[in-house]
Amino acid sequence: MTDAGIRNPDFGIDKVGLSTSGTVHYNFSAPALYEHAIARGEARLTAGGALVALTGQHTGRSPKDKYIVRDARTAPSVWWDNNKPMEPEAFERLHADFLAHAADRDLFVQDLIGGADAANSLPTRVVTEYAWHSLFIRNLLIRPERDALAGFEPRMTIIDLPSFRADPARHGTGSETVIAIDLTRMIVLIGGTAYAGEMKKAVFTALNYLLPESGVMPMHCSANVGPDGDAAVFFGLSGTGKTTLSADPSRTLIGDDEHGWGEDGIFNFEGGCYAKTIRLSAEAEPEIFATTQRFGTVLENVVLDDERRPDFDDGSLTENTRCAYPLDFIPNASTTGRAGHPKTVIMLTADAFGVMPPIARLTPAQAMYHFLSGYTAKVAGTERGVSEPEATFSTCFGAPFMPRHPSEYGSLLKQLIAGHGAACWLVNTGWTGGAYGTGRRMPIKATRALLAAALDGSLNQSEFRTDPHFGFAVPVALPGIERAILDPRSTWGDRSAYDRQAERLVGMFIDNFEKFESHVDAAVMGAAPRTQIAAE
Repeated sequence: MTDAGIRNPDFGIDKVGLSTSGTVHYNFSAPALYEHAIARGEARLTAGGALVALTGQHTGRSPKDKYIVRDARTAPSVWWDNNKPMEPEAFERLHADFLAHAADRDLFVQDLIGGADAANSLPTRVVTEYAWHSLFIRNLLIRPERDALAGFEPRMTIIDLPSFRADPARHGTGSETVIAIDLTRMIVLIGGTAYAGEMKKAVFTALNYLLPESGVMPMHCSANVGPDGDAAVFFGLSGTGKTTLSADPSRTLIGDDEHGWGEDGIFNFEGGCYAKTIRLSAEAEPEIFATTQRFGTVLENVVLDDERRPDFDDGSLTENTRCAYPLDFIPNASTTGRAGHPKTVIMLTADAFGVMPPIARLTPAQAMYHFLSGYTAKVAGTERGVSEPEATFSTCFGAPFMPRHPSEYGSLLKQLIAGHGAACWLVNTGWTGGAYGTGRRMPIKATRALLAAALDGSLNQSEFRTDPHFGFAVPVALPGIERAILDPRSTWGDRSAYDRQAERLVGMFIDNFEKFESHVDAAVMGAAPRTQIAAE
């Protein structure tokens, strides 16, 4: 049985073999999905008009439950040190059980696109058992024109059934939760978790695998462009500030999380934004805050007060509270999702050690070193089991979503930076005045001012010092910026404690980079930080 909507009449006999005796809701818009989500008890309406849903046990991604099918195509091309393999036979059993589980359920179908560049896009059909999941993914991916839906031909299909429970003995999984991706047949199976972010990251993973074959660099970054066409990209993991810092009212937002960089410039993979909302305020982040007060936005694990107003300071359910909204909810968002080659490349880190300066200028070799290192902090709640920030290295600023070896992405980025003369900066949005627990979070106003100066080129006119540990150039002063904050050591009450922390962090960088040494040239190796003992 089907419900009225724009649909492809071949659904049910397409390559995934999915059919159901229940009702199939095709390409419903937000109002209809609101009605179903509320009627089915999946979500509630907030005072401002947004929809709020709870994800239960899983309030973040489950990286230990994610698998890629290892077959003749993927065996030689996937970075198996970073990706869990699933044998084709196990995937076949899992796929058959998913189809059986869905056979009598009402389903919601969205036909969407990953990638604003038509030549490098991924048409994707997303089938969910929750109406709010259908609205979430409709917000996050690119929505085709309605007259194009009848002839929509998906290249990838995602089936998301939170009520499905994997059987480790039968399916070869580690738990009842599973995210299994077949990159040959382009099928994604998500079960045992209601965390909606798994769907969006599955599309990102697939694009990260496919695009390098066409010479396109997939990037875990946000992007914006100035009035003069000066595009910028912001690399960083969740919680480092990609969404916040790219939502600049003086610049046009291209996208907040995932982009490609090819021969014609950069393009957004998505049609929406997925922003963290913990401690969100109208004063600090007015554009993002405004989206949480309107119809169409999905709030995830946000606590409501007695009048159903969101309490963004309440992290009792999780620190990883989120909002998902269409890109055009941001007033200055791009209508095309595209821009030219970036003039500036920003690498964001949330330094939990309190060692890194708020901004540093990188040489091309240093940029490659820090891109492959991907130092940041896991932010509380972004993954299960992480209750507070902890130092980590995530190569390419997105290791969980990188199917290929980092050297492939690194080589592509190196070529693009060199070919287009992009300036590179490392920006610390983490801690100053001490490590996490004793220091304070870097003031966002200072970060914004430093970024503005980097983007308009004025920061290059500053006096710079060379950091004794990392060797990069750090501005000494900038009008309107507290001078001490530019020198992290001076903000610590115990400067010898800072020195010990810096030595410890440098050692971590050196140890982490050992696995990349055979994949980089002498210039990149020369950009490595040095312990003071080695320097002497």
